[in-house]
Amino acid sequence: MIVVTGGAGFIGSNLLAALEARGERELAVVDRLGRGDKWRNIAKRELAALIPPEALREFLDEHAVEVNAIFHLGAVTSTTEADVDAIVAANVTLSLGLWSWCVRHGVRLFYASSAATYGAGEAGFADDGAPAALTRLHPLNAYGWSKHLFDRRATRLVERKIVPPQWAGFKFFNVYGPNEYHKGAMRSVAAQLYPAARDGAAARLFHAGPEGPPRRDFVHVDDCVAMMLWFYDHPDRSGLFNIGSGQTRSFEEVATALYRALGKEPQIEHVEMPAHLRGQYQYFTEAPLAKLRAAGYGAATIPLETGIASYVQSYLAQKDPYR
Repeated sequence: MIVVTGGAGFIGSNLLAALEARGERELAVVDRLGRGDKWRNIAKRELAALIPPEALREFLDEHAVEVNAIFHLGAVTSTTEADVDAIVAANVTLSLGLWSWCVRHGVRLFYASSAATYGAGEAGFADDGAPAALTRLHPLNAYGWSKHLFDRRATRLVERKIVPPQWAGFKFFNVYGPNEYHKGAMRSVAAQLYPAARDGAAARLFHAGPEGPPRRDFVHVDDCVAMMLWFYDHPDRSGLFNIGSGQTRSFEEVATALYRALGKEPQIEHVEMPAHLRGQYQYFTEAPLAKLRAAGYGAATIPLETGIASYVQSYLAQKDPYR
């Protein structure tokens, strides 16, 4: 059995689809579905169990013999979340509990870290898991700090050899693709700009900041899933790894690719950044993939224009946009 926390979320639901396509049938999802359409992310999947987060520990103890891997993707992911206690409970305390459980039961653990751990990028974006290297990183918000806190604790446990049989922390950069529709303001730039592009209106982008126009490493969710599954297929590889495209692109390039995918001329309007984002915003990110390549992952990443075109034509523009 494979357990996926946050399995009804964006990356988790795409991982489930890929696992099912491989023939996996014992898939357990840990998540809350709420009152919206989040359930549609997993509506096409066959599941062995759907567990609320508060019942996870009991479920794991009851099925310890069956569980061979946990993909821990569930988290409070909003970079503007104000309840730091809730962030710590979901992103640190629960993660530490799962690490300990996997150590005791000999179960492999794969977990979601974040590019938000790099902060403004003063120390670069190299996925160096050494404690001294992690000390140099300064996240800009509580979400990034919580992910960074767990990364630092995990590396100390590795030093003490208190580890699952395999572990990998994934520093996801700016992910886009199907099944992100429930994320509201945390949806990708492509998803947020799509309605305007579809309707022939202007895409509204932030003015250039002190570091210049915002540029990010935009990575298709299919690349994220491929990288995670590569680690699942290579149980001798462990560590902290960047998950990105390896290339920084401007928001204008995302908007242009979106309009082109719809057969329209790009229209771009620049607006002021909201006050609540100032001081918490990453103007630049780029994922060095040297460590991932050195581990043995050799597949090319999906170019931005190709990924946006596929996202628009196969999902966003379809009556059923869900995978």
